[in-house]
Order: sequence, then C-alpha cells, then structure tokens
Amino acid sequence: MGIVIYLTYTPGILEHLAPKRLPGLVIAIAVTLLKVYFSAAKIRFLADKAIGKMASIRIALTWDFASAITPSTIGGAPVATFAMTREGIKLGQSSAIVLYGVMLDQFWYALAVPILLVSSLFFPVLPEEIGLVGNITMMLIYAGLLAYGALLAYGLLVNPAFLKKTIKVIFSWPILRKYSKKVNQEAENLESYSILLRKKPISFVLKAFFLSTMSWLCRIAIPVIVILSLLPGEEILMVLRSLAMNLAFLVIPTPGGSGGVEGLFAIFLGPLIDRTAFIGLAVFVWRIITYYISIGLGIIAMFWYINETVSEKLEQVNK
Repeated sequence: MGIVIYLTYTPGILEHLAPKRLPGLVIAIAVTLLKVYFSAAKIRFLADKAIGKMASIRIALTWDFASAITPSTIGGAPVATFAMTREGIKLGQSSAIVLYGVMLDQFWYALAVPILLVSSLFFPVLPEEIGLVGNITMMLIYAGLLAYGALLAYGLLVNPAFLKKTIKVIFSWPILRKYSKKVNQEAENLESYSILLRKKPISFVLKAFFLSTMSWLCRIAIPVIVILSLLPGEEILMVLRSLAMNLAFLVIPTPGGSGGVEGLFAIFLGPLIDRTAFIGLAVFVWRIITYYISIGLGIIAMFWYINETVSEKLEQVNK
C-alpha cells in the first residue's frame, strides 16, 4: 500500500476531492456490513437454522478475520469450522457446511468465468498492463477454479463417500494416525450430512446460491463504490475488472492477499482512475474498509469464542 501511495501521490491532491461524492464511502461501509449479513445468512441457512442470527454473524466475522490473517490460498474455512463447533454444531456437520459453502462459491466462479470471457469481446476486461503472461495466468486461474468446483460438487452432491475415503487415506499417514479414530468418526458425520444436503430440494440450493452470490456481489461492488466516491469513471468496466480482480485474489499466497491485492487493484482499476494521484488514496480507503474493519470486527468475534473456551476450562478445573 505504501509503495502504491508513494508512486502515485501528488501533494495537494486532497483539494480536488468533491465533497458531494464522499458520502459514497458511507455506502461502501454499509455494503461491507451487508456482505457480512449475506455470509451469515448463508451459514445459518445451510445449518438448517440450528444456530441463531448472532451466532451466524459471529461465525461470518470469524471467517473473514481468519481469511485476513492467513494466506488467501488457505482462507478462513478451518477457523470457521472451529467457530461452528463452538456454537454447538458437530465437527462433521460444520465441515460439510463449510465445504458446501465453498462449493457454492465455486458455482459462482463457474458463472463468473463465462461472464468475463463474453464481456471481454466487448470490453477490455483484462488490462493491457498484465501482458501475455498475465493473460495466461488468468486463464489458468479460471480453469483451476472450474476444476476445483467440479471436484467439490462431485464429492458433496454425487459421491459423498469419496470425501470420507479421502479423509481416511490422509489420516492413515503415520504422522496423523493418532488422530484417525476421532477424525474417522467425524468423516462419517461429514458423509451423513452431505447425503442430507444432496437430498435437499432444488429451491434449497437456489436460495443458498442466491445468498452466496449476493455476498460476492457486495465484495465486487465495494472497490467500485470507493473509486466513484472520489471521482467519476466507467462503471460497467469497473465492475467487470473488479470481478476479474477478485478472482485473481484467490491465488495470492500472502496473509489476506497483502502486498498482492494492492498491486492488482492498481493494475486492474488504476488505469480507469482519471487522476493517477487518486490511485493510492483509493487503495488506502478500500483496504481500510474491507481489510482492517474485518480484522477489528473479527477480533471481537474471536475473543468471544476464546472467552467461552477459557470459561469452560476454568469450570472443569474448579470441578
């Protein structure tokens, strides 16, 4: 972020801000909170409303927090699974919910990829600055997302036993064998819940997909709203590039994509910002709203789980 600001900042640039546009930043914050709401609603829906609304919000915030401090390629799914178990959901069921949620995201990617490919016929979706290597990389990302989505769909919707067998094979390794008994039991729960999900009506899948899609649309809209809060721009092209940029974020190996996402923002959306000096400001505001606010709210949610765990341990000691 510092590098982007250093390369683009011009003294006195703040004087060019249009006060009538700045309320858009409030909208960006509201959309960020809306993203959390849709994520929480999806989690609660997949859990058959076995958890309360506040519990689902805590899980969603914890998931975002974990995603912000772990490499993007890992994400916050393991921590989200832990949070669900703290809310009273069995590990096997929580694992299935997380996997099902990830699969819905993959369905969204499967929808997004053809949208980007068709749009590229009419709009310069991929900026010229990324060159041939960048274009090939994006194609590989698209192919990888589709393949991963197909694998998850097969394991959850077609052959749940495949997931159970995979888990048992992994935990048969010597270094993990001591956990195999408990994990194998949870693998049975995972298979059972996957079978239940597979039997759900199409309306269930469509509603869950809708909630997942709305969460992603919020994520895509935020950088566009931030830029338009500073100065006018090409809205349709910004949305398309924000979508392509968010898919590229998924393969950045740093915690929360730090270092990589700022550069991608400058490459994908920077050329659409008329005043180059506003690029660094846009990156700064966008990361504050989407990254640091998520960390702050996530810390609050995580401490709730930590306090609960500590209280339980103290009660056991006192007994």
